[in-house]
Amino acid sequence: MHDVVIFLGPSLERVEADAIFRAEYRPPAARGDITAALNEGARVIVLIDGVFFQDCSVGHREILAALERGTRVIGASSMGALRAAELDTLGMEGVGLIYRLYRDGALIADDEVALIYDPDTFAHLSEPLINIRCTIRKAKSEGILTEAETATLVAAARALYFPDRTYEGICDRARDSLSMETVSRFLEFCRTGAVDQKRADAREALLRARDLAGELGIPDS
Repeated sequence: MHDVVIFLGPSLERVEADAIFRAEYRPPAARGDITAALNEGARVIVLIDGVFFQDCSVGHREILAALERGTRVIGASSMGALRAAELDTLGMEGVGLIYRLYRDGALIADDEVALIYDPDTFAHLSEPLINIRCTIRKAKSEGILTEAETATLVAAARALYFPDRTYEGICDRARDSLSMETVSRFLEFCRTGAVDQKRADAREALLRARDLAGELGIPDS
């Protein structure tokens, strides 16, 4: 039996996750995986990453079933943020900025957190739109981009299908509307200054799970 089950994939590297909180880590959750963890006796379930398009996504009913049986369910960063924003009034606990943006209606579309990744290593092969938004906003705040350039890049990112979203791809799409100097300056900024909000929220969720496990008297695995 595993008291704490965490569904994690590309949002945070496993070695870093283990350093924060040792628990039972499983790949991104698909339909039925929450039910399986519940039936195995999980007392805390943390949903960070889940499948979107390649399989059936985690269902609301299985989360509600877990909550009804007294299991604590935390959601953050990716699929977890989506489900927490939908079910927080029914007992699911949301953590992090992305969850709050969905909860408050500032984010609506699922593809804000969608990306493609290597199924074996979970390495990113595209960039989620929410990370892109945060990076562009940071670049504007640091004087790298003007208001107009910010709007152009966000529009270019939104127009791309989620597997095609990379910083280079966004700049290619916006190149006719931006100077070469602006493109070069922004890409250079992204190499060291890009924001990974999903990673930050995943870390916050693990810290919350660690604290909750302590409150419930559950030791690290």
